[in-house]
This record gives sequence, C-alpha cells and structure tokens, in this order.
Amino acid sequence: MAPINDADRDDARTLWDFNTLNQRARPVSAAVALGGCDIGVVTAVATLYRARLFPTVVFTGAVTEATLGRFPRGEAVHFREEALALGVPDEAILLEPRATNTGQNITFARAVLEEAGKHVDSVLLVCMPYMQRRAYATCRRQWPEAEVVCVSETVSFDEYAKYQEDEAGFVAMMVGDTQRVMEYPRRGFAIEQEVPERVHDAFERLSKRGYDAWLLRD
Repeated sequence: MAPINDADRDDARTLWDFNTLNQRARPVSAAVALGGCDIGVVTAVATLYRARLFPTVVFTGAVTEATLGRFPRGEAVHFREEALALGVPDEAILLEPRATNTGQNITFARAVLEEAGKHVDSVLLVCMPYMQRRAYATCRRQWPEAEVVCVSETVSFDEYAKYQEDEAGFVAMMVGDTQRVMEYPRRGFAIEQEVPERVHDAFERLSKRGYDAWLLRD
C-alpha cells in the first residue's frame, strides 16, 4: 500500500463523518461498552456513569486478532480494570468475556443483563467513534425491543487520527466497518441504512488504494 496522503485522509474523513452518528446520550436502563482497540471507550463510560445516565454497564469482548497485542487477557477484562481505575464501582459492572464480533457483543451482553435480573428497555451503546453506525444498526436488529442510543468519546477525525500508532491501519479498520454497514443488512445481521454516493465513492477509492486489510472476503 502506498503511504497515506491528503486525498486518502479526505476520503477517510468522509467515512468518519458517515459512521459517527452524533446521537445525544440520555438516561437509559443499562449501558453496553463494546470491546475494541480503543481504551477511550472506557473513558466515555466513566464520564457517562458519573453523569448518572445508567446504573449498570456491561463490558463485552474476548481476545481478538485486532486486540491481542494490546489486551491479551481479553477486551472486557482490560476495560473493566480501566473502569475501576477511573472510579466506576465494581457493583455497577457486569462482564461478558466471550464475544468476538459485534452481534455477539449485543446478544451476549443482553443475556448477561437478563441473568443478572436487570430489566432493560433502553440501552446506551458505547464504542469507538467510527463504529457507531454499525453498532447501532446491529443492536436495532439483534435487540429490537430496546430503545438504542449509541455514543463515543467526543473527538474529531483529526484528533483521533493524530494519536493512532498506525494511522493507515486505523483507516483500514474504518473501511472495513463501512463495508459491514453496507453488507450486513443483506446477511440479516443489521438494519438497512442509506449510504450516500459520496460514501460509496470514498470507500471504493480507499479500498483500491490498499486499505483493505479488514474487508470481508466472502
């Protein structure tokens, strides 16, 4: 893959703007923090918990290919430890350490809440910024009975990209997320969403430029 350039970044901003929903957090029955490579998810959870927007949070995520080097004991385990360090009390935390994809994040977290006797009719998804649209669409399909709001840390594309150890790898992951927004409704994994032509075009250009490491191959 050629070095990342300004044209690539412009296309990446287009995908970022599409995938970040800018929904407003509000009080809900419970929060579900989706595993991933960004510990900033936990920072957002701690802030939202201190704002008293939910009484319980489920941290969900196993060891995955994308996060093995960073979270070798599993995403949920590391996220829980960070949450405790940030002042979220242990009694407010439930752990789901088996999920390896977003559909499992939702369905397994839902089962953990039910097993804990929590009645949930509204849920706050907390995830990486560029994962918002996919997470929201997945939850709407997998948990249709619950009202869903999806949020992340408040951060711009440029701020987020600046602190990535591998900017090209981050863009490749966002390309993969965008493909899943388009493809997963056909597979029954998520609800259908309108994808503007400019997003399709940016996705195609970045894919052809080599940001294809996280694309579906089947």
